[in-house]
Amino acid sequence: MASSSLSTKPFLGASRIHSFSRLPSDLRPSLHISFRTSTPKKLQIQAAGSTHGNYFRVTTFGESHGGGVGCIIDGCPPRLPLSEADMQVDLDRRRPGQSRITTPRKETDTCRILSGVSEGMTTGTPIAVLVPNTDQRGHDYSEMSIAYRPSHADATYDMKYGVRAVQGGGRSSARETIGRVAAGAVAKKILKSLAGTEIFAYVSQVHKVVLPEDLVDPYTLTLDQIESNIVRCPDPEYAEKMIAAIDAVRVRGDSIGGVVTCIVRRCPRGLGSPVFDKLEAELAKAAMSLPATKGFEFGSGFAGTTLCGSEHNDEFFTDENGRIRTRTNRSGGIQGGISNGEVINMRVAFKPTATISRKQQTVTREKKEIELIARGRHDPCVVPRAVPMVEAMVALVLADQLMSQYAQCNLFPINPDLQEPFSLPRFEPAHVPF
Repeated sequence: MASSSLSTKPFLGASRIHSFSRLPSDLRPSLHISFRTSTPKKLQIQAAGSTHGNYFRVTTFGESHGGGVGCIIDGCPPRLPLSEADMQVDLDRRRPGQSRITTPRKETDTCRILSGVSEGMTTGTPIAVLVPNTDQRGHDYSEMSIAYRPSHADATYDMKYGVRAVQGGGRSSARETIGRVAAGAVAKKILKSLAGTEIFAYVSQVHKVVLPEDLVDPYTLTLDQIESNIVRCPDPEYAEKMIAAIDAVRVRGDSIGGVVTCIVRRCPRGLGSPVFDKLEAELAKAAMSLPATKGFEFGSGFAGTTLCGSEHNDEFFTDENGRIRTRTNRSGGIQGGISNGEVINMRVAFKPTATISRKQQTVTREKKEIELIARGRHDPCVVPRAVPMVEAMVALVLADQLMSQYAQCNLFPINPDLQEPFSLPRFEPAHVPF
């Protein structure tokens, strides 16, 4: 009887071959099968969760009570003038101990650039930034080494890693955001230098004190207005109300939350991609990666659900400079996941600080129910110091998207009838109602 043979192609780089041909001739079956078995390959995990961006890549490192915190910035364009002073402005806005309504921890948060800058210019190689920790008080966390703070990351870090840095909350501490703010300052400089883009965030709500939207003009808002008071609300009257609300809970050992509003002026058109990488999706992920965030909306947000399409649509027109604009801006500067050149506006909600000095019920690592009064130094409301953090994350997203847009759509000559160069002289945007 004629024999037949069936063999498979080698796969997975295995070395051992199994064949029935080694049997005695009188025991061989008529079907010859030859195959290779797989050799286990080394599994590589590249999703540790401490890196943001694809082109402008930022990795943060460090913990609240370790030797220091900082970041590595990879992908920064060369020949950008840069010094520690460029980062220090925003780091000072973020640092603890700046007023009575923030944590009393005393840190100068002085940054050092360790690499990637030569004679005041970026070299195109990774930029390492370090901020030493100098005011640690590890003994404040003795109770928390065995008991979980309600609504904090203590329990979930144990559930995930089986171990955690107890002092200061370790990696879950907002002190990790120092690296983000330092890198965000570099991203802001790139955006401002290339396209005149400006990013401003401010506190628009503290607890039940809500700043009416019509009291802030997004086209004329300045950093001086935001920084004119310790709560970073651009309206003096509402700023005082917000400060009073924080003071009221601070003396009781409690905490409250709030909302940070962020606007982007002169954002280049075309940033963002369809489907999974929509610009608003990237901004939402970046903002929601900040500690204590609980909500994100942009443009008309949830309020837009109460309107009809005829009320919500932003009609187009051609302005005096021949540019296509929208008469209203309920889209929040983004349509179809892509920036349209109008002001981008978004709001980020922050919960009340989890660590409070009031008695609460919790459990220990040994699953014993106990009462806990947390010690340590913590913000009674995080939103005043969250302002530069939100600005930083928005800047990181836009810088990364700017490089992505250039790589894909501006590498070859653009279509001047429909597209604009990034370095186009920026016209002052006409006022468009939101």
